[in-house]
Amino acid sequence: MTINGWFPLALSGSIPPGIPAGAIVKGTEIVVWRDQAGEAHAWEDRCPHRGMKMSFGIVRGDHIACLYHGWQYGPDGQCRKIPAHPDLDVPRSICVKTYGAAEAGGMIWAGLGAPGDAPVLPEATGVRSLYVDVPLNTALAALPSAFGAGGMTARGPVVTLDTRWGTLRIGLQEIGEGQCALHVTAAGNPGAEARAGIARAATRLRDSVESGTDTGVAA
Repeated sequence: MTINGWFPLALSGSIPPGIPAGAIVKGTEIVVWRDQAGEAHAWEDRCPHRGMKMSFGIVRGDHIACLYHGWQYGPDGQCRKIPAHPDLDVPRSICVKTYGAAEAGGMIWAGLGAPGDAPVLPEATGVRSLYVDVPLNTALAALPSAFGAGGMTARGPVVTLDTRWGTLRIGLQEIGEGQCALHVTAAGNPGAEARAGIARAATRLRDSVESGTDTGVAA
């Protein structure tokens, strides 16, 4: 299946330098990580040597070392060093597949296939990433009532809600047919009480859609 477009992978604040994380978009496994300068990268989550997940690897400066045999890959995905053969001029053909990476609206995005222009969104504060064991459309239908929204608009993989906590933007990540992630952000810099209320509403949403009960209105 060909996938084209930009897809949210994580909240920006949840990926610090030095700690890679795995993500899945419509069955495509991706590793997202930051180099020493803080720049985000999105790669296929597979070492070309033996297929080990790069998200299990170790970030050092501007490269990732695969956990299995320590092969080191630079920010362009090219293998730079093979520890078992330190004097080897590593062939350019040994590389990890890389994707476009961007940050917008408090989220990190991956550009897959022919993605087009990177997303442009207002600055926002990441509140919570919610992983839900239901199809994306099921979670999407429950959003307005779960957050007590007065209105909802959808544009690509982003839903905007008008709530008592202000404007919320939620990045929609379809993991597979029966699982999705919702990356919840809030406009501006909401206080602790507002962030707690948004997080509680997100938890109720997950519990209600996974149990098949009505979400009700956020309290």
